[in-house]
Amino acid sequence: MNHELQTKTLIVIAGPTAVGKTAAAIQLANFYKTVIVSADSRQFYCEMSIGTAKPTHEELGAVKHYFINSHSITDIFTVGDYEKQCLEQLDDLFQIHDKVILVGGSGLFIKAVCEGFDEFPDAEPSVRDKLNKAFEEKGISYLQGQLKIADPQYYEEVDLNNPQRIIRALQVYQSTGNPFSSYRNSKINERPFNIIKLGLNLPREILYQRINQRVDLMLQQGLLEEARLLLPFRHLNPLNTVGYSELFNYFDGKTDLNSAIELIKQNTRHYAKRQLTWFRKDKEIKWLIADKNNLVNDMLSLIN
Repeated sequence: MNHELQTKTLIVIAGPTAVGKTAAAIQLANFYKTVIVSADSRQFYCEMSIGTAKPTHEELGAVKHYFINSHSITDIFTVGDYEKQCLEQLDDLFQIHDKVILVGGSGLFIKAVCEGFDEFPDAEPSVRDKLNKAFEEKGISYLQGQLKIADPQYYEEVDLNNPQRIIRALQVYQSTGNPFSSYRNSKINERPFNIIKLGLNLPREILYQRINQRVDLMLQQGLLEEARLLLPFRHLNPLNTVGYSELFNYFDGKTDLNSAIELIKQNTRHYAKRQLTWFRKDKEIKWLIADKNNLVNDMLSLIN
């Protein structure tokens, strides 16, 4: 993937939610006088701000960001679309900068930029129709259980609150007899730039404390009102995500507000665990403790 003759470098900063990726990326971008490209699969959408923990106005003003507020929730924007658009954007950016920073916690989107994807087999549309019907009648927990049996590897990695991803994996499995995960990782597409991957992590109790505090802050910033405004769009894929799904259930009267808030915290902690499971499988990632005072110096020592 990396070639000595290549002079351009993509610096990837990955890690679980709430670990401090944005702050670290901004410091590094300022050092290199470069820009940041987001690989967060929910921060693309301009209507979802508080619940996705987007960089603040001050942070966006400090360093130029790409793929933040770049799309609408009504847009169909797949990981394949992101791969194509992001590589085109990087081609332009590398005309100006020797180094560009890619930051995010969406492992699938980082993989898309760094490696691309294998071609997945065609799956039977009728199978998808049956799975959609099962989702409507039995709920997402039923699909989760089916996926855990059919493909335990992908079960540990996927966003379990995203029915489209689960249905896609089950559709491939039921159409081919092979797990969805078996069609991945067999081929890496060469990129015309070097790639250095840095991972940020924290002791679990500190990370979970940060997650809980972040959810409380989101609520203070108006997450409840943001979710209420997005309620008419709840059927759209971007809104099948932690922080919104739980509040939609509260609006439906299925739970009380305190329970919904606790569930957001719990589901976010589970999501962080799945993010780490994904990233730890990437042997190219060099790990750092996120709250060290000399974090930037540590990152620079691994880059240079």
